[in-house]
Amino acid sequence: MFDGFMARTGCGAAVLALCVVGARAEPHVWPDGFLSRVELLALIQTLNSSLLASRSATATLEKWCADHKMSGDPKIVARRVPGAEKAPGEETKARLRVGSAAEVKYRRVQLACGEHVLSEADNWYVPARLTPDMNRTLDATDAPFGKVVASLQPFRRTFEMKMRWSPLPEGWELNANDTALEKGRGALAVPHELFEHAAILYSADQTPFSEVHETYMGEALDFDTKSLGPRKE
Repeated sequence: MFDGFMARTGCGAAVLALCVVGARAEPHVWPDGFLSRVELLALIQTLNSSLLASRSATATLEKWCADHKMSGDPKIVARRVPGAEKAPGEETKARLRVGSAAEVKYRRVQLACGEHVLSEADNWYVPARLTPDMNRTLDATDAPFGKVVASLQPFRRTFEMKMRWSPLPEGWELNANDTALEKGRGALAVPHELFEHAAILYSADQTPFSEVHETYMGEALDFDTKSLGPRKE
C-alpha cells in the first residue's frame, strides 16, 4: 500500500519528506469584490497586530487557527524544512550578543495547523542559553520553538515588519466608488506570502537567545467564513 501511494503521488523514498512538507489544504475561495477585499485587509491587519503584541507567535497562531476553525485539532506543529544551514550574519550575532557563529544553531520550520501552513520561519538560537532538555527536544523533534522555550518566560521585540500584499490598491480610499473595486471579478487570488516579521526573543532576565525571521502565509486566510456563524450584512 505504501509503495502504491509513492507511485501514485510521484514521491520516491528520497523525496517523500519534501512531498509531505509541500502538501497543503485546498484554499478557501474569496470572491473578488470590494467587500471581500476590505474583509481580507481587516483580517491581515488583525493577525499582524496580534502577532506584534504577543509574547509568542506560536500561541497567537494556535488561537487564530482555533478561532477560525481551521482544524479539528487546532495545535501548531513545526515541520522541519531540510536544506543548507544559514550562518548568522554580523548583525544577527550583534543582536544575540555572541562573538562567533559557532555559538549559534539554525533551524528552519513551517508552522502548520492541520493542513494549513501559517508561517515559515528561520531561527538562529544560542543553545548555551537554553536548558539541556530544550536543546534535546529541538534537535530530536518537530516541536514549535515557542512551546519548547516557554519556561524561560520569553518575550519578543520585533525590529522589522514588511507587508508583502494588500488586498486594496494604494490610494483606494480616494476611489472608493470606482466600479472596478465595486464589481466582483470571480475569485480573488490570495498570494503565497502576506507579511514578514523579524524579531529577537529574550528570556525573563532580558537575555537575547533567538532571532527569528518569519513569513506569514496566505494559508492563514484559508477558512470558510460560513463556519464561523451567521454574518450581519
